[in-house]
Amino acid sequence: MRRFLLNIGFALTVLPALHGVGWAQGILRIGMTIADIPLTTGQTDNGGEGQRFMGYTVYDALINWDLTSATKPSGLVPGLALSWGLDPNDPTKTKWIFKLRPNVKFHDGSTFTADAVVWNFDKLLKPDSPQYDQRQSAQGKSRIPAIASYRVIEPLTLEITTKEPDATLPYQLTFILMSSPANWEKLGRSWDAVAKSPSGTGPWKLASWVPRERAELVPNPDYWDKPRIPKLDKMILFPLPEVNARVAALRSGQVDWIEAPSPDAVKSLTEAGFKIVTNVYPHNWTWHFSRIDGSPWNDIRVRKAANLAIDREGMKELLAGLMVPEQGFLTPGHPWLGHPTFKLEYKPEEAKRLMKEAGFTPEKPLVTKVLISPSGSGQMQPLSMNELIQQNLADVGIKVEFETVEWNQLINIWRAGARDPSARGATAINFTYFILDPFTALIRHLQCNLAPPNGTNWGYYCDPEMDNLFDQVRNAFNPEEQAAILSKIHEKYVNEALFLMVTHDVNARAMSPKVKGFVQAQNWFQNFSSITMAP
Repeated sequence: MRRFLLNIGFALTVLPALHGVGWAQGILRIGMTIADIPLTTGQTDNGGEGQRFMGYTVYDALINWDLTSATKPSGLVPGLALSWGLDPNDPTKTKWIFKLRPNVKFHDGSTFTADAVVWNFDKLLKPDSPQYDQRQSAQGKSRIPAIASYRVIEPLTLEITTKEPDATLPYQLTFILMSSPANWEKLGRSWDAVAKSPSGTGPWKLASWVPRERAELVPNPDYWDKPRIPKLDKMILFPLPEVNARVAALRSGQVDWIEAPSPDAVKSLTEAGFKIVTNVYPHNWTWHFSRIDGSPWNDIRVRKAANLAIDREGMKELLAGLMVPEQGFLTPGHPWLGHPTFKLEYKPEEAKRLMKEAGFTPEKPLVTKVLISPSGSGQMQPLSMNELIQQNLADVGIKVEFETVEWNQLINIWRAGARDPSARGATAINFTYFILDPFTALIRHLQCNLAPPNGTNWGYYCDPEMDNLFDQVRNAFNPEEQAAILSKIHEKYVNEALFLMVTHDVNARAMSPKVKGFVQAQNWFQNFSSITMAP
C-alpha cells in the first residue's frame, strides 16, 4: 500500500509542475505502465513497451513494421534496408543480401552505411569488440539466433550468413535497432555517456530524460521517411506503473494518454469524455511452465487440468470486456491456428478428475510457486488476473504461491531461465508474448538449443519432434508451405497444453479527446508521428 501511495504522490505532486503550464497544442504527455525510462542506447529494456516508446521512436531497424493500418495485421516494410533476399548464387540458402537506404543520417549528423550495421551487430554479438555492450546484448542477442556472420560488400550492401537456411531472418531483424558509431566515438566510447545523449536514425530525438521520472522526445525534421516526421512539438513519457496513479493523472489533466487503464475506471472515464481505444493485436497472456526435472508441469494431466480450470469468461467480466479469451496460443482466426483437438474450455470437474488421476485433490493439493509482476508491458492487470487464476486452480487441487517482482526484474529472470537461482524455485512465470511472426510467436519459446543463455526457452522444454517442425519452418521459403507447418506446431502447443493459455489483450489505452490522428495498429508497436493535439 505504501508503494501505491508513493506513486499516487508522484502523479499528484511531481506532475503538478506540468499541470498549470500552458502547453502548446503540439505536446503529448503519456503515462506508461513501466517503472523506469527504457534503456536509451539502442536495444531497449522493459519489454515491448520499452521498444514501443524508446525503440521505434529514436531508432530504426533494417526492416520495420507497417504501423499505418488499424484494420489489418502489420506486415514488414523496408526500413534502413531498401530490399533483401537470398543470394541467388548461393545453393545453401544461407546467404542474404541487403541493399541499404542511401543518404540516411544519424541524429548526430554521421552517415548510415553497411559499416554501421556491422558495428551494431558486433556491439551485441562479439564480446571482444570495443563497442560490445552487455546491457544491449542481453536485450538483442536472443532476437537474432539465426545469424552466423555478416560482412560489408559495398558501402550500401550487406551480406548476412545464417547458421542454416532460415526463412524467419527478416522477422528477427525487426528487433535490432541501429545506433550511431560516430556518436559512441565522440562520447569517449562510453555507453553511459551515449545513454545521456543517444543518436539513432528514427523520427524522434531524445532531448532529455530523468531516470524513473520522465523523458522528452522531439521531432527529427530530417527523418528519411517524410510522412513519418512527427507533427507534434514534443512527446513526454512518464513511468507510472500503478494503474490508479495513471488513471488519476489522466483525470486531473496531468497526462493526455495512459497505457492499460483500470477496467474498473473505463465506464467513468468514458462518461467523463475520455476515449478508450482498443484493437486486436498479436499478444498472449500466459504462464510459461518450467520443464526441468521435478517440475509438476512435466505431467500433461496437470497442464491440461490447469487449462481446464480457468474461468476465462469470468476473467473477461473482471476486465470489463477488455480481453479475448484464448482458444490457443495464437489469436482466434489466426492463419496458423490449425485444428487443435484439446479445447480451452472451463471444465473444473474434468480438471479435478485429471488432478485426482495425477494424485492430487483440493484437500491434498499440489503446491507450487509462480513468479508474477505488479505491472509491465503487455501484462494487463496482472495482480487481479492472477488472483482469479489462483482461486480457480485451488478449486481443482493446485495451490499456487506467488512471488511478485518488478517487471524489468521479471524479464531478467525470464532471460536467465528456470534453472537459474534467480527463479527462486518457481515452476512457472507469468509472461506475455509477442506473437508477431514464426520466430517470436512459436520457435523461440520451445526450441531445444534456445534455452538460456542461447535464447529465451525459459522452461528448458525439449522435444525432437517439435524441433523437427521448427527446422521445416526455417526451410519453407514458400508462405503457404510455411503456414501449413506452423499450423501443425500450434496444434502441438495446444493439444499438449504446453503453456497455461489464458487471454489475449486488446491493447486498451485511455486518452484525452484532444488527442487526434492516432491510428492504433494491430501491433505491439505504434506510430506516434501522425498525432496532433487539439487546443
